[in-house]
Amino acid sequence: MTDSSALDPEDRKIVTLARSARARNGVPEGAAVRDETGRTYVAGTVALESLKLSALQTAVAMAVASGAKSLEAAAVVTEAESASAEDRAAVRDLGGPETPVHVAAPDGVVRRTVTAG
Repeated sequence: MTDSSALDPEDRKIVTLARSARARNGVPEGAAVRDETGRTYVAGTVALESLKLSALQTAVAMAVASGAKSLEAAAVVTEAESASAEDRAAVRDLGGPETPVHVAAPDGVVRRTVTAG
C-alpha cells in the first residue's frame, strides 16, 4: 500500500477526481489523467452494447480528443488490485513507459503506483 498523503498534491487531486467520478456515476471504475499542461480529464467506465472502455481508457481517449500531447500521471479507482495491461498500454501510448499510474481502492487509499511501461 502507498501512503496517499505522500503523493504530490497534483497526484492526490487526480485520485480524488477519479474517486468522485466513480461515486457520482455509479460505475465500477473512475479515472483521471493529467496532461503535459496540467489539464485533467476525468471519466468513468463506459459499458454500452457496442462500446466497452475502462475508465482509464476513456480518460486517455478524452485527453487525446482534447489535443493532449503527453501525460504526466494517471489514477484509477477500482476494486481491482492493479491497473490492467490494457489500461497501462493506453497510458503508455500517450505518456510513455515511465508515466505513473496510481491505483486506489474505492475509499481513495492508493494501493500501489505502477508505471505504464
